[in-house]
Amino acid sequence: MMEGNLLLVLVALPFLAAVVASTVSSRAHNAAAWSSGLLLAAGLGILWVLRAPLESGQVVRATVRWVPSVGLDLSFRMDAFVWLFATLVFAIAILVLIYARYYLAKSDPVPRFHGFLMLFTGAMVGMLTSGNILMLVVFWELTSLVSFLLIGYWHQGQAARDGARMALIVTGIGGLCLLLAMLILGQIAGSYDLDRVLAAGDAVREHPFYPLVLVLFLLGCFTKSAQMPFHFWLPGAMAAPTPVSAFLHSATMVKAGVFLLIRFTPVLGETQLWFFLVTGTGMATLVLGSMIALFRHDLKGLLAYSTISHLGLITALAGIGSPGAILAAIFHIVNHAVFKASLFMAAGIIDHESGTRDMRRLSGLMRLMPVTGSLAIVASAAMAGVPLLNGFISKEMFFAEAADWHNGTWLDNSLPWLATLAGVFAVAYSVRFITSVFFGPPPVDLPKTPHEPPAWMRRPVEFLVLACLVIGMLPGVTLGPALNLAAEAALVRDLPYKDIAVWHGINLPLVMSLVALAGGVAIMAAFGARIAQGPEGPPLLHRWRAQRLFERVLLLATWRAPRFLHRSFGTERLQPQLRLVVLLAIAAGAAGVWQGLSQAPQPLGNPLNPAFAAMWVAGGACAVGAAWMAKYHRFAALVLLGGAGLVTCLTFAWLSAPDLAVTQLLVEIVTTALLLLGLRWLPKRKEEILGDRLLKAKLRRARDLVIAVAGGAGLAAIAYVILTQPLIPNVGDWFLRNAYQEGGGTNVVNVILVDFRAFDTFGEITVLAIVGITVYALLRRFRPAPESEEPTVAENAVEAARMADALLVPAVIMRWMFPVLLTVAAYLFVRGHDLPGGGFSAGVTLSIAFLLQYLAHDVRWVESRLTVLPIRWMGIGLLIAGVTGLGAFVFGYPFLTAHAQYVALPLIGEVPAATALIFDAGVFALVVGATILMLIAIAHQSLRIARQRERDAAPDREAA
Repeated sequence: MMEGNLLLVLVALPFLAAVVASTVSSRAHNAAAWSSGLLLAAGLGILWVLRAPLESGQVVRATVRWVPSVGLDLSFRMDAFVWLFATLVFAIAILVLIYARYYLAKSDPVPRFHGFLMLFTGAMVGMLTSGNILMLVVFWELTSLVSFLLIGYWHQGQAARDGARMALIVTGIGGLCLLLAMLILGQIAGSYDLDRVLAAGDAVREHPFYPLVLVLFLLGCFTKSAQMPFHFWLPGAMAAPTPVSAFLHSATMVKAGVFLLIRFTPVLGETQLWFFLVTGTGMATLVLGSMIALFRHDLKGLLAYSTISHLGLITALAGIGSPGAILAAIFHIVNHAVFKASLFMAAGIIDHESGTRDMRRLSGLMRLMPVTGSLAIVASAAMAGVPLLNGFISKEMFFAEAADWHNGTWLDNSLPWLATLAGVFAVAYSVRFITSVFFGPPPVDLPKTPHEPPAWMRRPVEFLVLACLVIGMLPGVTLGPALNLAAEAALVRDLPYKDIAVWHGINLPLVMSLVALAGGVAIMAAFGARIAQGPEGPPLLHRWRAQRLFERVLLLATWRAPRFLHRSFGTERLQPQLRLVVLLAIAAGAAGVWQGLSQAPQPLGNPLNPAFAAMWVAGGACAVGAAWMAKYHRFAALVLLGGAGLVTCLTFAWLSAPDLAVTQLLVEIVTTALLLLGLRWLPKRKEEILGDRLLKAKLRRARDLVIAVAGGAGLAAIAYVILTQPLIPNVGDWFLRNAYQEGGGTNVVNVILVDFRAFDTFGEITVLAIVGITVYALLRRFRPAPESEEPTVAENAVEAARMADALLVPAVIMRWMFPVLLTVAAYLFVRGHDLPGGGFSAGVTLSIAFLLQYLAHDVRWVESRLTVLPIRWMGIGLLIAGVTGLGAFVFGYPFLTAHAQYVALPLIGEVPAATALIFDAGVFALVVGATILMLIAIAHQSLRIARQRERDAAPDREAA
């Protein structure tokens, strides 16, 4: 139990660090760094505590119930494989924080950087520890979103914006493919729980959908880990600050894809298709990436393509899938993160102190930056695979797996040759990095005079380089046990312990390593000068860049094709668009109804009651009359529209839906009043047209009338059949049986809204809050067109009050209605759980009380007597609803689980009480706030127009 709680805290710590870092002052650089670093250090402490049970072969689990009915829980699990990866993430994140403290300028928004970095760390840890494959995809996509923010951190630069956009599009599309794969995979395995999915490997591989799942899964992994042909986004992401490159693009984000490949090897691996797709893609990426890296002139560009190459190496090992290959893949993940993060930091120091990353301008820096140069040389040697450094051991393990006989295919036979060729280029670009930057003549004409950085800016590089040396000399002592445990956890089976040593005698892998070292040095000796002055790419290939192809496809898909479709079929007018949508809906509905009628064993619906039919005829007449009168008298059209709404209310009441009837009536009142206040802003009606234009206009109106009648009649028929025809089986029967026992209320509709489907209601009130704020924001900036009509009766708040006086309805009666409606609102709210009513109805009723005051009096008169803060009402409503849902967690129940019981009150006795009533209070408050916010926006707009017209009329009155 304690381990599970620690796991939950571990996942929450980076998100807490993100909140803390984002809320400190923009000048408090040290506070943001210290808070983030301390919380990450606490995470490392938790990982150290969790190490003991994992070493004994246990899997630490923690589950927070969320939507158990569909198998969606916040489930987290940690085994030895995840532990090793999470330790790597936390450790390098701390080093990056120290480095960034001195790398970023004081003018940069440093707290925002720390907030994004910690949010990314949290997303990465959530992805690693997710025990539910759907939640894994959620965290996976969160890493893409936050990396977009981090790559575009210096958004004032075009390169940063382009790189961030490209990374988001590529990895986002891959994330959608991964989501589809996980959905199908969960259906095949019978669960979305990761443990059950990992145990269903045989069933998955034998399923007919296995090829589809595999391709979708690999698309997600390959895009994230920059495998060919999706590699092009990673060099573009080098526009990010160097701390971002050192963290995301060497140790964490790009490793997420290979992590998932290893994680799902027991499920999707061990097939010929897996070997060819994964190993083939990995080897192609390994060779081409290393080849392109040799010709890059930008320091970070070279490191980016070398990262792509090493990711291809790990991918190829995952495709081989043997225990030795998986062990080597995990080992190289750690080694690559260590030496590549140090190299990125060293490149950042060079850029920071010299003002350029162009290797054609850099040379002889060893004289000016001897310590940084020494560190970079050691890290580059580790990248090249020089003996006694960590990169040599894992690369030799890769050579051993490539040389081993697996299945006898052409790809398997070519693995040793391709691996050696890639090793040659890896040594060559490592040698170029060293010789071009640190040796040669002193640099000239640099933006800055190079010098050593501050000591603490260099400390993370020193630590990582020391790790390269220690792991390279003592691999079995430092990482041997952890790697063996991680390999067992990744393959979900016991494996014989494999000793990781520096020397295994003279064998084929050692010969391949020596050939790679000698070949790389020979290439640089023979062609180094030509490569340094040549194009940024291998001969015959430098003009064929995947990034250019991506940009052309993006231009075609997002600009040229839509413009062609718009020119051919589109229109900017709303009516033709709506007409097309309605016609398609009518056609689809007619086809479905025709098919249903042809298969129906008996006539659908019940005999139509004449009184009910007459009521509908009246409602239809009101609707048609409203459409017709809109041409001549808008106020009359609004009244007729209210008549159609009233018939709808009566229909609900007739068909035994009193809750809907009450709600419809109240909403009808509010919408009618709001439309009444907004009529004044509609433009003037055009003058009467004559001749052919008049005939065309009549034909157009007749056509629209036919379409509207067909659509409305179809919807009415469908609604009538559904409301009158008993459905078997009917989900409503279940709600009727369980509303009182499970939800503690006899009003089934309200119990559904605030208990059974409370999560939907929570989402709906959130949308209502967004709509209210959006309407308010739009109306604040809205300015009526000059051709808007002059004010008439019932077109603004003041003149509406005059109309009320003219109709002998004194404004004082509207004022007296305020306490009455308050009482009615309280009555509807309290009784809502057992009788028609509820929070929504009560909220709309209270809104009507305020609405009457604005109709009866001037805005200034109302607001001098009533202080309404609708934004706070909305915020408090959302807070009450959310806290009510979270309160269920305290008692170990899923979010928004309600509880009902009888409570004994003095002098009254036992009365029913339910926590859903508190949730309903949140609904009530939010509905009041959103409605009044829109009302205030309309009223103030009317007041602004009235004041403007008063100012315009003032000179005329003075002249008179």
